[in-house]
Amino acid sequence: MLTASESLRTRGPAERFRHDGTSTDRGEPRMRYIMVPGWNGSDAGHWQSVWEADWLPGATRIVPASWSHPDRDDWVEAIDRRVRESECDVVLVAHSLGCFAVAQWLASESGGDGRVRGAFLVAPPDQRAESFPAELLSSFMEPVAVGVPALLVASENDPYCEIDAAGRIAGEWQIPLVSAGAQGHINSDSKLEDWPLGQRLLTSFVAGLVR
Repeated sequence: MLTASESLRTRGPAERFRHDGTSTDRGEPRMRYIMVPGWNGSDAGHWQSVWEADWLPGATRIVPASWSHPDRDDWVEAIDRRVRESECDVVLVAHSLGCFAVAQWLASESGGDGRVRGAFLVAPPDQRAESFPAELLSSFMEPVAVGVPALLVASENDPYCEIDAAGRIAGEWQIPLVSAGAQGHINSDSKLEDWPLGQRLLTSFVAGLVR
């Protein structure tokens, strides 16, 4: 597991972001950002919503029909719709249960879409923990390998996922894990506002994709 500062050092210079929801680096292809929130979506105080409004206002968000009673197939289809709408390369930016939806979409037949260049996955819940409502979310529990470059960002004091469990999930998905420090569930309750550390991590992650 890397700390955030170690990850930023090893991933090279930050990419220049356009504030229309796309990014570019020395003429490389643009990338579109698709937000995949967790259970019940991300409210106005959530870093995903703040990024959409102020940092990546051209980013899009999935719109499943089952926010409150998540259905995996519904969420996977919602991701698929957004990806197919994109006219350029895509990076998926997911939080909490949305990380599992992204992993499931990437493992699906549609997940081979070459437009998806990477996945930035933040604070997935531990599907083995007592706090995980397995009776409601059993379809999200199957571990799968993530088939594109990806990064898992976890908190040291997430009430829904201990850092060791985050390491296990990263191993199941075969992706690196970065610690963001003690930030709770990295959600609205964490009061991160625009979450500058997350912005730097995403910028650095995408810079590695476009080389």
